[in-house]
Amino acid sequence: MKVENQKIDLALLREKEITLFIKREDAIHPIISGNKYRKLKYNIKEAKLLGNDTLLTFGGAYSNHIAATACVGKEYGFKTIGIIRGEELSGKWESNPTLALAKEQGMHFHFVSRENYREKEEPYFRNELQKNFGSFYTIPEGGTNDLAVKGCEEILTDKDKGFNVICSCVGTGGTLAGLSNSAAQNQTILGFPALKGDFLKNDIRKFAKNENWKLISDYHFGGYAKINANLVAFINNFKRETKIQLDPIYTGKMVYGLFDLIAKDYFQKGTKILLIHSGGLQGIHGMNMVLKKKNLPLLQ
Repeated sequence: MKVENQKIDLALLREKEITLFIKREDAIHPIISGNKYRKLKYNIKEAKLLGNDTLLTFGGAYSNHIAATACVGKEYGFKTIGIIRGEELSGKWESNPTLALAKEQGMHFHFVSRENYREKEEPYFRNELQKNFGSFYTIPEGGTNDLAVKGCEEILTDKDKGFNVICSCVGTGGTLAGLSNSAAQNQTILGFPALKGDFLKNDIRKFAKNENWKLISDYHFGGYAKINANLVAFINNFKRETKIQLDPIYTGKMVYGLFDLIAKDYFQKGTKILLIHSGGLQGIHGMNMVLKKKNLPLLQ
């Protein structure tokens, strides 16, 4: 599997004397792309080793992880079960592009209330799942566990050692932890969370062996899956100028934040930056449905 680093040549970068490349992890697979492929790689191997034929995982209506798990199940011969947050979706999942895609890949849905979903780590909740579905291999929400971090440690290669800064969007923190573990000694990892709150630092420290990372928490646009016209315009303009599509949940916010920092002289002249494109492009269709309802411009 070959992942290219694509150079970005834009006026602001030339003005500030910043070198920027994007690692095109999004090109790994149309659905199982970017960090989702990395996170699932060793979990699939472990499930096979344990003799499990069913994968069970958790997520919301527009979860990249739900779509990727359904697709990897179909490709590798696993049954898949998605515990979906929001009972209101049970009667209208067909109109949700992410859930429709997951169903097309063979995933069985089990919808739970948002209140019950918050208790998904409780023993009683897991016992109920076992009563309903029998034996299965569990993958956490967002896919982050020790095996997922191991997969994300493989994102960086020897060719990437010349970069000073590695940038990653952050959901559950597994990708950032993997990058932190495998980064060269002189490299700094900047994480751009898509969610509000400081809880991520503790989650990342469960898996990161180093303190070479920092969270940039000013570009979540109000929280997970929140978006506005400025972000839409930025993503569309970036695509026109670079021919690279960004997703609105994660990479769009990260790249917006990075260019804002560059404009504000956050980085020294001569800094070499590598952005990790984590995929997630399947979510654009669903986001455009939301934008249309709000009479906002659409992602192109």
